[in-house]
Amino acid sequence: LEEGLEESLQFFSFQEIDARKISSTNLLERLNREIRRRTRVVGIFPSMDSYVRLVTSYLIEYSEDWSSGRSYINPKIITELQLQLAKTA
Repeated sequence: LEEGLEESLQFFSFQEIDARKISSTNLLERLNREIRRRTRVVGIFPSMDSYVRLVTSYLIEYSEDWSSGRSYINPKIITELQLQLAKTA
């Protein structure tokens, strides 16, 4: 744990990115809450495959929403940081 501590806290050095967004689990909690909500609507699944299909279809939809423009962290900031890191390396 001590060996990887410095690497695991690297995101705090990027002042352009809001550290609360990176260190928070709100996004993951919201995703899990939405999956629970959708599975409760169905109630009883006929098989595990049907459950997996429902969750997978929601996750694909969720992923497409994030990749098509709505983002938690501005992609321009991430691209700029990657360019800065590439220059220093």
